[in-house]
Amino acid sequence: MSLKWLGIGTTILMVAGCAGQRGGDIPYNPAGFVAPDAAPLPALTTDYRMGSGDVVSIRVFRVDSMSGDQTIDTAGRINLPLLGLVPAAGRTTSELEADLRRQLGTRYLNDPQVAVSLKSAVQKTITVDGSVTQPGLYPVQAGSTLITAIAMARGTAEGANPRRVVVFRRVNGQRMAAAFDLSTIRKGEEPDPTIYAEDVIVVDGSRTSQAMKSVLQSLPFVSIFRPF
Repeated sequence: MSLKWLGIGTTILMVAGCAGQRGGDIPYNPAGFVAPDAAPLPALTTDYRMGSGDVVSIRVFRVDSMSGDQTIDTAGRINLPLLGLVPAAGRTTSELEADLRRQLGTRYLNDPQVAVSLKSAVQKTITVDGSVTQPGLYPVQAGSTLITAIAMARGTAEGANPRRVVVFRRVNGQRMAAAFDLSTIRKGEEPDPTIYAEDVIVVDGSRTSQAMKSVLQSLPFVSIFRPF
């Protein structure tokens, strides 16, 4: 996500109203705020570290039963004949390849020839910004929610307005935004919304960089909930 995209979210929140209140032009809990469009694949390099949901292609020379595609599960493992569950998340393809070669050579094969390649990868990060203790990029897993996302950023910061938290995402080709109230979610009065990879979460409050404020000056307020 670009600085421009983050700036739109944070500065709009600051202008929308005073701390401790709901408000602003962004609707709360809108029905049409569904799962985002599929994210483009990341640029892959030799030092890319794999994660849950990534698909790897494994080839073991002359052992067809161990060759094929494997999806890394939510626990970060792949399941192979003979070897069983093998940790894969957090490793590069070269590291996984070396581990498989070592395990097979120690237990089953003489000088095994193993090739591991990444067939597909998924985006697995979100951005948490605004009045949180530690703004930044954080890993996201299936089933993550707004409350868990805020917790990863070490909670709201002093001067934050937990009643106005905005989530930005791309839905049906458009950049969309929806507001949520952390206080009512924590009380169980409203559902804790699902958070997806590439979402940008901005907590209203006093922590807004000058760079983000400057971005908004060139943007009309009517761009909210419309393509921009």
